[in-house]
Amino acid sequence: MAARLSSPRLCAARRIGAIPNPQHVAPLVTLAANLDRFAQLLTREQFSLAEACLLLAQDKYPDVDVSHCLGQLDAMAAAVRGRLAHDAFPEQRIAALNHHLFEELHFSGNVDAFYDPRNSYLNEVLDRRTGIPITLSIVYLEVGRRVGLRLQGVSFPGHFLVKLRVRRGQLVLDPFSGGEPQTAAALRSRLAPLMPPGRANEIDLDEVLEPASSRQIVARVLRNLKAIYLETENYPGALAVMNRMLLAVPESAEELRDRGLVYEKLDCFRAALADLSNYIRRRPDAPDLADVHARIERLQTRCAGLH
Repeated sequence: MAARLSSPRLCAARRIGAIPNPQHVAPLVTLAANLDRFAQLLTREQFSLAEACLLLAQDKYPDVDVSHCLGQLDAMAAAVRGRLAHDAFPEQRIAALNHHLFEELHFSGNVDAFYDPRNSYLNEVLDRRTGIPITLSIVYLEVGRRVGLRLQGVSFPGHFLVKLRVRRGQLVLDPFSGGEPQTAAALRSRLAPLMPPGRANEIDLDEVLEPASSRQIVARVLRNLKAIYLETENYPGALAVMNRMLLAVPESAEELRDRGLVYEKLDCFRAALADLSNYIRRRPDAPDLADVHARIERLQTRCAGLH
């Protein structure tokens, strides 16, 4: 079952008792169908990470051709495979993958416009060949797996990475920097600004190099988009992302609260009231309980005046 949909237009129509224009309803029906497909995909124990990321792009790009984009990944993998011996070592496969993606196709990290939302949509990353650490890592993971590499995504603090287990341990790679291998010293340097002084040199790196599941990767992509849209006050965009977030992490009461706050921004008072009421039911000891209760009281007053 897809998450409940509500748009600013339909919220306004309900407030004044108007019948929604069919032109406004048709896109919502399509959006609901897209959400259903996304929800069904996430119910599988194992699912295609690339497909999930392309489906979430349908909120902004309704006409995205999922099959075509998956075919692009297949074609990249075919080009890499064509240069490898059948019994190539993992290190040789990594070298061929890096050469094709970063030297021939010129994929690169978008340093100049890091917070451009297009960097978080896989279809745009494939077309523009630039992105942020997590989306470039998704391309790397998907192509690498197609050429026989058992790559894993790593939700490293502040910067998504990829790792591969090899005979002598594990190889940690940064697709944002052209697939560059990361030494232990480099990883600790990344951690240092995010931790208390000296802690980065003491921590067991295995603690921050745990593999991320496909669901966790999708959730991190959505969190990035959510942060961008909230920062730019694009509340319809944020709402679309949050509807998918609650399919990826349905257990998160905080995501439910945040969606309720966005519904309130969009004057969708009944939807806001439902989400915030569910939040306090799930988190009766939440630190922001007083604030949420006050919002609920205001929303109840607003809803009482609706017809």
